[in-house]
Amino acid sequence: QVQLVESGGGLVQAGGSLRLSCAASGSIFRVNTMAWYRQAPGKQRELVARITSGGTTTYADSVKGRFTISRDNAKNTVYLQMNSLKPEDTAVYYCNTNPAYLNYWGKGTLVTVSS
Repeated sequence: QVQLVESGGGLVQAGGSLRLSCAASGSIFRVNTMAWYRQAPGKQRELVARITSGGTTTYADSVKGRFTISRDNAKNTVYLQMNSLKPEDTAVYYCNTNPAYLNYWGKGTLVTVSS
């Protein structure tokens, strides 16, 4: 059974940093593009960043220069380093493949940025 487990969220002041982690089942991790998504209250889920199996990354315009996605294939883990956080980054953050697969959505991890 495929599982994606996110962790690392929390409450941080504007300008602060957090590092999110997502542990993935090996069966989906090694061959797939992995991504971080987020859903803010009252808004649709959006793609934040993605990384191919070869390490190529892309970012949403809103996080470019502040967030860095990376992956450790040996640990089947994908990370999201978030710096210079803003209140508008407040959301539940999820990881999934890209394109996302419906059955892979986990519980996410809540990031709250206070002003």
